Amino acid sequence: MPLRIALTGGIGSGKTAVSDRFAMLGAPVVDTAVIARDIVQAGRAGHAAIGETWGERFFDTSGRLDRRALRDAVFADRALKARLDAMLHPLIRGELEARLEALEAPYAIAVIPLLLEAGFDDLADRVLLVDADRETRIARAMRRDNQPREAIESIIAQQAPESALRRVADDIIDNNAGMEALDTRVARLHRRYLDLATATSQEFTPPGK
Repeated sequence: MPLRIALTGGIGSGKTAVSDRFAMLGAPVVDTAVIARDIVQAGRAGHAAIGETWGERFFDTSGRLDRRALRDAVFADRALKARLDAMLHPLIRGELEARLEALEAPYAIAVIPLLLEAGFDDLADRVLLVDADRETRIARAMRRDNQPREAIESIIAQQAPESALRRVADDIIDNNAGMEALDTRVARLHRRYLDLATATSQEFTPPGK
């Protein structure tokens, strides 16, 4: 199994920009947001679980998950959100572990926005936090998602605080500067992770190998 780097950060911090740069350097990337979308497709376990719990409430006429309806319900009802998380997080975790175990690479990036909220931090060998000033994050998220400020602030309020993420982080990218600075920082971490992966591999190589 590769060295597992959990990449996390709040909304608008720039996680995708960072993971894309690691991918361009050859590191495999497994994104829990992608997994979350996969497991609620028709025929998958998440889709079935939602249907068994709430019937047709969150499905469109073709039987596909109505993501907007589910998202609106989650933000309006904390109890519903907790129930949905308890249902889907184990499925996401299992798929994440399987995909990481199948990789053959020195290290891999696991993008886990809800690292602490979902309790996935134990899956990581190292935690990489991508962070930025609050106002920068809000502005980025508003532009990207075409959402009002109030909606973005509501999301931030439900995410783990920056202080908690910084306590568990082994590496931090303060993503307030331009793309050139980000390129430099990612390239430096790429070399560091390759070195760490090599050292870890040598440490656990059985005698005589």
